[in-house]
Amino acid sequence: MSYWEISSRQMSIVTKSEQTRFKDAKIAVIGCGGIGGVVIEMLGRMGVAELDIIDKDYFDMSNLNRQVMSSIDEIRNSKSGVTNEKIRLINSYVKVNAFNEELTPENIKKVVGDCEIVIDVLDNLFTRVLLSRYIEKKGIHLIRGAIHGPKGQLTVFNQETPSHEELFSLSSKGKNLDKNIHNELNQLSYETPPVIGPIANIIGCLESFEGFKIITNLEKITLAPKILNLNLLDVNSFKCLEL
Repeated sequence: MSYWEISSRQMSIVTKSEQTRFKDAKIAVIGCGGIGGVVIEMLGRMGVAELDIIDKDYFDMSNLNRQVMSSIDEIRNSKSGVTNEKIRLINSYVKVNAFNEELTPENIKKVVGDCEIVIDVLDNLFTRVLLSRYIEKKGIHLIRGAIHGPKGQLTVFNQETPSHEELFSLSSKGKNLDKNIHNELNQLSYETPPVIGPIANIIGCLESFEGFKIITNLEKITLAPKILNLNLLDVNSFKCLEL
């Protein structure tokens, strides 16, 4: 088995030089849950060189309806550890650096490191803001995906776009991320949202392909203020909107 055998079916879509860029790329995925597990699996199957993945959580029974890395046998096992092992079995050419911890101001530099792209699949608004500010200073692409019930959205930020806080008119914009802001943002994302499996998987696939397009320069990406929205209960909802 060779790297190029694994990638052979996509070689009519990209050139060898484009695929080689992806073969040399390093991407960070922040979260290994419903969306994150799919993002990581698709990046691995498409042949990325290296992944930094982080998640402090452990699988439980409620994850089985959507999280592709979960199974009965993996209940109570760490999401980052299980994901690391499964990617090794899918594509052994991918190097995975797994962090079984929460993303914080103290470890964000270690986790993001020298990655070319960061993919945000978080469900915690304060951590999203922390991440987006760091990536904005670093000057690389941040791909953001979110889901709620049967609905999903994604967009991409870089140095030329509005920031995450600007686009979504967050009250934290321009303020220090102190305890008050932490509590204020957490109040906006304290509920456990409803979710069904297909939407998590679709958004994860779309986010992974945005990353693939950025690295290979394959096609235009969904740059903010454009947001790709879809609702699985509305066949006409799959469209790009501009905030």
